[in-house]
Formats: sequence, structure tokens, C-alpha cells
Amino acid sequence: MRDVTEMRIDGEGRRSPMSGGARTGRTVMVNRAESPLAWLRARGLIDVRQFEAGERLRADYERASIAPSVTMRWTPRVDGGEADGLDPTTAQIAAKRRFDAAMAAAGPGLKDVAWRVICAGETLPVSEKALGWPARAGRLVLTLALDRLADHYGLR
Repeated sequence: MRDVTEMRIDGEGRRSPMSGGARTGRTVMVNRAESPLAWLRARGLIDVRQFEAGERLRADYERASIAPSVTMRWTPRVDGGEADGLDPTTAQIAAKRRFDAAMAAAGPGLKDVAWRVICAGETLPVSEKALGWPARAGRLVLTLALDRLADHYGLR
């Protein structure tokens, strides 16, 4: 899916939506529906195996409903709520266990950047700054984490 919009770039590289008026300064076209992991894959910065490992981790993170919810879910599930033949609660617990096992396999020092980029959807520059790392160090560490995750998932 593509959700393309034009964004303004300030002097420090921060993006902000375009507002009406004059188009001054630098602008870029951004696909807001693209995850940071998909962005890296599209540019050849990670391989298919690493991308698949990251997507599996993200899927378990989302199935486990670990992320904070900002609203109540009032709509009933049309499909009965079963996933993989499990009731919703059991499926959520199983996903949480798979997520915890994968993060343990990534190991300390690697799981921080993996969680930020894969699960929280932060870009590498934002993650590097939050972790106090030098610029461009995040991609190296992320690829190491993705390799460990791929080994954990048994991807070839």
C-alpha cells in the first residue's frame, strides 16, 4: 500500500507535514505506509532472510498485543477471534512467548535496536540518537540482530 505525501525537511533532518503557503526549504516524498524495515529492504540494505525474520518478530509483537492501546475496542470480531485454531487469549499468550524467545535469541545490546526499528517503527537515525550511538552505527547492529533472529526462526 502507498500513502505518499510531501514532507518538509528542516536543518536537523526532522520531517514535518507540508502546510499551505510557500514551498521554501527542502522537501521529500514519503510513503507513510512503509515500515523502516521495508525501507531498508527496498534499498538493498538488508537481505530477504533478514527482512523475513524482522517481519516474523513484528507479527508476533502485534499478535501478542504488547503495544499500549490508546482506545477501547468496541467492535466484535466477525471471524470469531480464532487464530491458528486457538482461542484469542491462548493465541495472544503463544505470540508473547514466541516474541520473548526471539528477543532473548537476539541478545542484550542487539534487542534494543531490533525492538525500536521492527516493533516501534522508529527510523534508524531516531533509534541511534535515542540509544546514544554514533550516526550510521544502527544499521550494522540491526543487521546483526536480524541475523540472530533469522537463525532463531530457522530461516535459510
